[in-house]
Amino acid sequence: MGEDKALVPIGGRTMLDRVVAAVAPVVDEVCVAGRDSAPPDTTALPDTGPPHRGPLAGLVAAATSRPGATMLVVAVDQPWVRTETLRHLAASTGELPVVPVDDGIRQTGCASYPANALLAAEEELDGGGSIQSLLDRTAFRPVVEGEWRSWGEDGRSWFSVDAVSDIDRGLERFGSP
Repeated sequence: MGEDKALVPIGGRTMLDRVVAAVAPVVDEVCVAGRDSAPPDTTALPDTGPPHRGPLAGLVAAATSRPGATMLVVAVDQPWVRTETLRHLAASTGELPVVPVDDGIRQTGCASYPANALLAAEEELDGGGSIQSLLDRTAFRPVVEGEWRSWGEDGRSWFSVDAVSDIDRGLERFGSP
């Protein structure tokens, strides 16, 4: 996008503020990975190690700083994420990561990862992998369309804003976040 996605406004609020507002009612603590500062009532988890290692690095940073905690992960560029969907993901978490699957695509940026996934995540990160490659080699519980639709979800929770034009598409498709 050519700028910090977290600070891009949609309808007068940044994408980061929208994601935090959706996540906060579901978790005990909101950690914002990959940032030196974070909104009030959240915890910033700055990058450690080489920069730009992606979402897996954020997951590992959060899980390392909060041992034993389940990690509910939402990408900052998913401002239409629904609190209700996050509640269902958190409630579904057991021994395996819980990952929605939409049209065959694993929605790793709107998922729940149990504490026992940390070791495999660290190994994957050290080997240069990603969250997708982590799921290629470990078991996870897919949340298929029939299940996530029963939650009232329509795909908005993992609609990703990767370009300015995606904001317009999201507004047309889902309305204001």
